[in-house]
Amino acid sequence: MLKIEGSWVSILPFLLVIPVSIVTRQVQPGLFAGLILASFIKRPDVLGGIQIMISAIVNNLVKINNIRIIIFLYMFAGIISLTKMTGGIKGFVHLVRDIVKTKQAAMFLTWLSTMGTFSDPDFRIVTVAPIMKALRQRLKLSSQQIGFVIEATSNPVVVLVPVATAFVGYMVSLTGTALQHVGITAVPYQVYIRSIPFNFFAFTILAVGLYYSFFKDFGSAKQSEDKNPNLEQGEEELVQCYRAYEKDTPLKPWNLIIPLIIILVSTLFLSWWDGHKLASGFLGAFLKVDALGVMLEAVFITLILSLIYFLIQGFSVAKLVTHFVKGGNELVSVIIMLALIWALSAVSEDLGFSKYIAFHIAGWIPHALIAPALFLLGGFISYFIGSSWGTWGILMPLGITIAHQAGANILLSIGAVFASGTFGAFASPLSDNSVTLCTILDLDVIEYARFKLKPALIAAGITTILFAIASFIH
Repeated sequence: MLKIEGSWVSILPFLLVIPVSIVTRQVQPGLFAGLILASFIKRPDVLGGIQIMISAIVNNLVKINNIRIIIFLYMFAGIISLTKMTGGIKGFVHLVRDIVKTKQAAMFLTWLSTMGTFSDPDFRIVTVAPIMKALRQRLKLSSQQIGFVIEATSNPVVVLVPVATAFVGYMVSLTGTALQHVGITAVPYQVYIRSIPFNFFAFTILAVGLYYSFFKDFGSAKQSEDKNPNLEQGEEELVQCYRAYEKDTPLKPWNLIIPLIIILVSTLFLSWWDGHKLASGFLGAFLKVDALGVMLEAVFITLILSLIYFLIQGFSVAKLVTHFVKGGNELVSVIIMLALIWALSAVSEDLGFSKYIAFHIAGWIPHALIAPALFLLGGFISYFIGSSWGTWGILMPLGITIAHQAGANILLSIGAVFASGTFGAFASPLSDNSVTLCTILDLDVIEYARFKLKPALIAAGITTILFAIASFIH
């Protein structure tokens, strides 16, 4: 009988995930196929394999940290939907669009707006892109330049912000799961915080974004860039941005600003409050925090206070509930992906995935090549599936396992995985960020993807070199 535990068979599920995800251009089918294979390898009979798969999904879903991240993601998306329905995004667009008078001011506004829209890339895009769309013709801006700058300050910024974003909970959860499976008992949030400086691609593409914003001359915008060149500037053009807001919503910018302030302030305060008894200094308190617990508390506080604020304005309970649920349901696909990642990681670990990596792979990979290889592999995967979250879910267990068994720098490897997903979310024409942006700015997705591929590859090349240098140093 074939010995399964710790043998080459244990890596087959992960090897299946990548090609299925690339072919289907969806991460969930790849993860599901990998989970099915892993389950039937563990118990090779029809009923037994199904039982293993169901047990893995259910057992990992009910773990306290996992269920907390699911609730957080659903509620966060629901709150964003409420700000859209109550006119927060629409009001913010109208508030600032008439202030900007020059190209430089428009670019400065794009960068400055990251302070209030860093919570989620799609949220940032549907908030900022309509403003820039309204300014495009008046200031003779290039749509591709606008899109590039907005995207360069979306996903690459969000991945670097350690509080008040949907990304934090997801990234901490993935890191914690992978660390647990290799026997590392470090606090996942602390490990995540320490890995942020190693997301070299995020920093590099931000530098490229600065160059494209203020130093590269694109000339005047061409009429051919617009599908409707005779469209009058103003409300008629803005209402086409259906992902940003509905036509009949009111103009209430504070319905966006106040919830953002509440969630940011409450997250920061609760983070300090949760950790201050366990640390001697102010900054030290943030390293002792129960990150998932604090973020969940903050999002509940934000929801309660926001609902009260919206009800005072006269919005009906039925409409608020409907749009909250509608917003939360938009993340169901992400929640399914998380459930599959957790289950696949657990079953693969039962098959001896870490043991095989330790004895047959990690030993012969030079330390200096682990981080660059992880970044290049992840960049390839993320470009073809268009998902940073999917890439992280596929690659994080493998990356941490290889780094741990080879004795390489764990933080550098985690940074490489996160950097690779950031590359795909920015560069891939399949990225939901790109599709959303192109829809709002009336850009052809493939043409725009070609435009940004060159600077993205330049940034990726610099990133690879930085990982190689950092590997030698560390």
